[in-house]
Amino acid sequence: MSREQPVLYQRNALAPSLLAAAVLFVAPALLESDWFLTVRFVTAIFALIVGWFAVQARHWWWVPVFAAIAVLWNPVFPFAFEGGIWLGAQFAAAVAFLAAGATIRIRRD
Repeated sequence: MSREQPVLYQRNALAPSLLAAAVLFVAPALLESDWFLTVRFVTAIFALIVGWFAVQARHWWWVPVFAAIAVLWNPVFPFAFEGGIWLGAQFAAAVAFLAAGATIRIRRD
């Protein structure tokens, strides 16, 4: 009698996604301060990390989302966005991070 082992998955993108989402939920309060540069760095770096985990898991649909986030929150050549759309973008990016962290998984052998 042999029992099949359950299929195990690991979610490598979960921790960086949660950290980035936490930073992005706080970002509107920091928008007009010098701390927003840190928000840009954290968001861009975690977008690249989560995008890489999406590539590893072959979840290709997440790659353009996180490439766009990395470019828009890029601290080296920043875009001068302002207003309600930029505030909404903070929230939308946080939701994207949370959704990706929950869905990007890779089979554990």
